[in-house]
Amino acid sequence: MTKSELIAEIAERTGQAKSDVEKTLKGFEDVCHEIVAKGTEKLTLPGFISFEQTDRKARTARNPQTGEPIQVPASKAAKVTAGSKLKASAKGAK
Repeated sequence: MTKSELIAEIAERTGQAKSDVEKTLKGFEDVCHEIVAKGTEKLTLPGFISFEQTDRKARTARNPQTGEPIQVPASKAAKVTAGSKLKASAKGAK
């Protein structure tokens, strides 16, 4: 499902205008970006999903073509975790 299809589906289910749904979704995206960028908070929608910033430690990896070890520096990443209800949906439970 594309973003425009998602907007259309939400608009149909809620009776809201597509433009209003698009603004709301954009606002949600902006809040998620800000929280992950700060790294001091975690955004959680209980049972559905959570977003947070996580730290990756420096490590040694291998070049798959040559097998030569390479150093991968420490970095930050976005972590997205599915909630219990979303996991249950994926398993076919209602």
